[in-house]
Amino acid sequence: MSSSTDTSAVSTDTAVVRALRSIRMPQTHRNRELWLLLFAFVINGAAVALVQLGAEGAIEWTFLVYCGGLAALALALHIVLRLVARDADPFVLPIATLLTGLGLAMIYRLDLHWTRGGWDAFSTRQLAWAAIAIILAIIVVLALRNYRVLFRYTYLFGLVSILLLILPVIPGLSGGGNADVWVDLGFFTFQPGEIAKLTLAVFFAGYLVRTRESLSSVGTKFLGLTWPRARELGPLLVIWLISLGIIVLQRDLGTGLLIFGMFVAMLYVATGKTSWVFIGVVLAAGGAFLASRVLPYVGARFQNWLDPFNPDLVDNSSYQLVTGLFGLGQGGLVGTGLGQGRPWMTPVAESDYIFPSLGEELGLVGVFAILCLYMVFTSRGIRIGLAGQDDFGKLLATGLSFTIALQVFIMVGGVTRLIPLTGLTTPFLAAGGSSLISNWIIVALLLRISDAVRSRPRVVIG
Repeated sequence: MSSSTDTSAVSTDTAVVRALRSIRMPQTHRNRELWLLLFAFVINGAAVALVQLGAEGAIEWTFLVYCGGLAALALALHIVLRLVARDADPFVLPIATLLTGLGLAMIYRLDLHWTRGGWDAFSTRQLAWAAIAIILAIIVVLALRNYRVLFRYTYLFGLVSILLLILPVIPGLSGGGNADVWVDLGFFTFQPGEIAKLTLAVFFAGYLVRTRESLSSVGTKFLGLTWPRARELGPLLVIWLISLGIIVLQRDLGTGLLIFGMFVAMLYVATGKTSWVFIGVVLAAGGAFLASRVLPYVGARFQNWLDPFNPDLVDNSSYQLVTGLFGLGQGGLVGTGLGQGRPWMTPVAESDYIFPSLGEELGLVGVFAILCLYMVFTSRGIRIGLAGQDDFGKLLATGLSFTIALQVFIMVGGVTRLIPLTGLTTPFLAAGGSSLISNWIIVALLLRISDAVRSRPRVVIG
């Protein structure tokens, strides 16, 4: 009798301990997030102050106050998470805040050199876009209580993606530039491709949940891999042709590679077949080689990559790449110091070449730290996807995280001459409203998915 009573007491105590842990854990996540946010605020504020001291020799408080307003918005998002998403991942928001602040500090540093002020300053516009992006992230977290409702509109998101991708080639809407990636609506311009990567991620996730069984069916075994049957190659070939169409019609190599890479990664997660990755790499390499031979602008990018220091190219098309490489070399191990380098010598240093700009003033140590932030962000996103049993959420979180990782690889690889340069932006760092908004919406979606994974881990779709 006493033994059974003791056993009952132990089980009751265990249940109580588990209940207490479940109560305390969300609060622990949010407290950890708060301390990391405060640390990010300190780093961002110090970066702006060092830029002012290095470039001007004195601290100007107005811009720091504006940055404080941006920090207040990030803190507001943190408070919203405490109220409606207490189980959300505690690392995603601080990393996004820190990267956004570092990019803003470098853009501000370039504005100081060129004496740009008011709305003409890229940093002023970046501040405004960052505020809009964080506000939209707050709205997404509040409005999207259950992200699984997106699964119902899979094909609607696919249609919206197609419309967004063809907008830049519609006569009268093109916003100019070397590639047809901008849309000019008269009162503002934006890059529909940045929004399309979000809608495509939702479409790919919903489509692969519905068709996973057929795509992962047993095929022919060869070289230790299970290869899909010919009839199952249709979806991959369609996305490949769409990517080639973007490269040909819009002269946008980066977006084409990004879309195709995102689909291949999500296809691998959905089926678990390594053969899909091999086929995707072969198709991507074949498409890039074909484009380099047929399209002059793609061929020029490959020529700049292979022989950038050729005097004929330096005076023409490879000048930006070469000056960026010299800037990275000038930075050395620890950098010249914020505000004390010469990043303005590289064309478009605030957007396409913001990574070499940071590399010059922060050095190898600084850029490695930034890459580590991206690595942690991506790994947390993939962990969010793999932690739950919700098929749609798993694919969506993995696809969004891989999109950030692939975009960083394409941009950093391009400016360091690891791969040919493309026209993408570095997430969170580079100047540009469309990119900033889409990346902060990715933050909001990852936060929502992570909260649902921890609080309702056994809901399965498909």
